[in-house]
Amino acid sequence: MSAITDNVRRILAGLPPSVELAAAAKTRRPEEIIEAVEAGVRIIGENYVQEAQAAKASVGARCAWSLIGHLQSNKAKKAVEIFDMVETVDSLDLARELDKRCAAAGRTLPILLEINSGEEGQKAGVRPAEAGALLWAVAALPNLKVRGLMTMGPFEGDPEVSRPYFKTTRELFVRFRDLALPGVEMSVLSMGMSHSYKVAVQEGATRVRIGTAIFGPRV
Repeated sequence: MSAITDNVRRILAGLPPSVELAAAAKTRRPEEIIEAVEAGVRIIGENYVQEAQAAKASVGARCAWSLIGHLQSNKAKKAVEIFDMVETVDSLDLARELDKRCAAAGRTLPILLEINSGEEGQKAGVRPAEAGALLWAVAALPNLKVRGLMTMGPFEGDPEVSRPYFKTTRELFVRFRDLALPGVEMSVLSMGMSHSYKVAVQEGATRVRIGTAIFGPRV
């Protein structure tokens, strides 16, 4: 059994059945992605449209494809063609562009709103205080379906430092779910990476995005 297969099986065994595992496949080779899928991964998260396009050409539809990196509006058309979900919608302009591209493609796209839960200037995402207004606006777009929220948290360090980020996002998630807005299905709370996913699960994550702990360090 290879390291990737062993890592996937170990992580899946430690996750509650209600928590999905997305393999963060940035810079990974198609054969590594295929191995992760064969070991039990059902969702591949990609940061870049072009990387995802190349990987999907090799891996195909044996898994779901989710965009977990920042999306520029000029890449929206291609993103709509490639991804089953976009997790990083953080502005009404981007949402409108995706909605327009979905209308042209004749599809509805599930999305997550990305929350900048730490209110960090260098990170993408809508700030918590502005998230409600964005939710109401995006909910009115006919070709997008809001499925939940996503947040990044710190990229490394003590996992406990991430807990307040996750707690803030979960509180928004619960509040938005209780609104019961038409066309909104708050079912996916995407939080936690290789170093912090266990804390994210404790704070209510329903999806974790794990790269290094599956594939090993990037080279």
